[in-house]
Amino acid sequence: MNVLAIGDVVSENGCEFLRRHLPNLKRINSIDLCIVNGENSAKGNGITPESAEMLFNCGADVITTGNHAYRRREMYCLFDEDEYIIRPANYPSRNPGKGYVTVDMGRYRATVINLMGTYQLEPLENPFTCIDRILDELKDEKIIIVDFHAEATSEKKAMAYYLSGRVSALFGTHTHIQTSDEQIINEHTGYITDLGMTGPVNSVLGVKPEIVIEKFKYNMPTRFDTADGECMLNGCIFEIDDKTGKTVSVHRIDIR
Repeated sequence: MNVLAIGDVVSENGCEFLRRHLPNLKRINSIDLCIVNGENSAKGNGITPESAEMLFNCGADVITTGNHAYRRREMYCLFDEDEYIIRPANYPSRNPGKGYVTVDMGRYRATVINLMGTYQLEPLENPFTCIDRILDELKDEKIIIVDFHAEATSEKKAMAYYLSGRVSALFGTHTHIQTSDEQIINEHTGYITDLGMTGPVNSVLGVKPEIVIEKFKYNMPTRFDTADGECMLNGCIFEIDDKTGKTVSVHRIDIR
């Protein structure tokens, strides 16, 4: 099966660019499952019911999130109501939503897990012990894909080796910078440190550069406005053997 993972979609510009390019991208590459990180898809920040609907209309099958999952209160109910919108599994269990979902596509069946790193992010449950518990619950599932939303490249790479042979693929999100280290670890687990983002090219993580420069220079409270202009779509395609659960090829995507 072919799994397409799309990097953090940023605001209205990113959603519109995704709408224009995702259907054709899926068709050309015979995509069976499309996973989109949507935690920044709303105007301003976070995810809203409106931006989530836009991502599904674009062609997302599963929406993952991260540290901005709960920024917009209007999403709380939808996290509980829509099983295909997931939040990091290592948030407290009483929080709205779930940390993974199993998608039954008839011929194929795959589980998508959302996990968040703790280095320079929120002090959540240790992601390594959290994923152990989840994989125990999913011991009968063959195809497992992980969105690891984390700051440190070392934490992402360590998780990939930790899960090597236990999951089909792991991709990093959060930093909005696409890495060029796509690989298959130990002939089993597809991996890329960060998918990148879907949003404005001439920006700092999707934000107008001058605003971020001002923030770094003076460290004063600043309103982050989304940049305008040319956009890009970053992601990765994992070809997974449905009989073994192993990734057999990894292909990085960068559309401008």
